[in-house]
Amino acid sequence: MVDVGALLDAAWPQLLTVVREYGSALLQRVTEHGADASAQAAASLGERLWRRLLSSGAATTVRGAAMEAAEHPDDEDYLAGLRLEMKKLLARDAVLAADLADLMRSSGVSIVAAGERSVAVHTNTGIISTGDNPTLQR
Repeated sequence: MVDVGALLDAAWPQLLTVVREYGSALLQRVTEHGADASAQAAASLGERLWRRLLSSGAATTVRGAAMEAAEHPDDEDYLAGLRLEMKKLLARDAVLAADLADLMRSSGVSIVAAGERSVAVHTNTGIISTGDNPTLQR
């Protein structure tokens, strides 16, 4: 099972770059280049992520939020709305979430924790504590 929050954290910079780069032409740009194999090969990771996201039949609300965010690319409220719709879609569609995670992995993107007490985990089956003198129970 894919951790949707971690997936969005890793994919968000690429997705956001495409929103800001193409603005209101985002949906047209991503969908029109989807059929051309050479364009797919040259597409940025962000474009490939968008293409897969928007290919989901359940992505209607994400499309609407993407258009609003594209029209207001520097407004954190619109961007937060887009991210929330993506999160809800990925939580409902495990196959889509797994596909996006595979795209991230195949592109060599890794999740790295940086900073004091940071933790990066691929799979966790136990407790992770970064606090001082914790009391842990299982």
